[in-house]
Amino acid sequence: MPADPSPKIAGETPARSAGTQQRSATDRPPRASATSAVEVRRSNRRSRTVSAYREGDRTIVLIPARMSEAEEQRWVNVMLDKLAAQESRRVFDDSELAERAERLSAQYFEGRARPASVRWVTNQNTRWGSCTPAEGSIRLSHRLQGMPEYVVDYVLVHELAHLLVPGHGPRFWRLLEAYPRTERARGYLEGVVAADRLPQLPAARGE
Repeated sequence: MPADPSPKIAGETPARSAGTQQRSATDRPPRASATSAVEVRRSNRRSRTVSAYREGDRTIVLIPARMSEAEEQRWVNVMLDKLAAQESRRVFDDSELAERAERLSAQYFEGRARPASVRWVTNQNTRWGSCTPAEGSIRLSHRLQGMPEYVVDYVLVHELAHLLVPGHGPRFWRLLEAYPRTERARGYLEGVVAADRLPQLPAARGE
C-alpha cells in the first residue's frame, strides 16, 4: 500500500487551495461547523497553515479565509483525527497487531484471511503496509503508530484482503467495501501525504 515519505502528525498543518473556486478573503466571524463542538475560524492573515486546539469542551480549527467549503470540511476532519491521535497514542506491539488482524479477518472476511505473521517495520518509507501472499506475511509501517485506530485497521484490512486477492482489481476493492470506514481512512492518509508535500511557512503573529 504505497504512501509518500515522512508524513507530519502535528497540531498545525500547512494547507493549500486545490484550485477550487475561492471565496472572499475578508475576515469572517467564528462559526460553528456541522458538529456543535467544533468551531471553525477563518483568518485573512492565515494563508497556508491549518491548526487546531481544544478550548474547554470545544475544538477550535483555524483555517485560511480563502479556503472553500469542501476544503474546510476535509481539513476539519483531518485535524480532528490528528488531535485524537495525539491525545491517545495507542501503540500496539506485534502480538497485539496480529490479534487485531485476526479479529478483523473474522469480522470482515469470515476468517478466510489468515496471515502467518503481522508486524511493524521501520524500513517502509514509501508504503503504509505490504503483504507477501506466498509467505502469508503482513508488514505495517511504523509511521502508522499513533494514528487513529480506524486508520490502522483500514491498512490491516487492506493487507488482509491481499491474502485473498493479490492484485488491485475490482474483486479486491469489493472486498474492501466490507470495511465501513474505508473512504474516511483513505481520506485521512491522503491528507497526511498532502500536508507533508506542502511547505511550512512561519505563522503570522496573532494567529
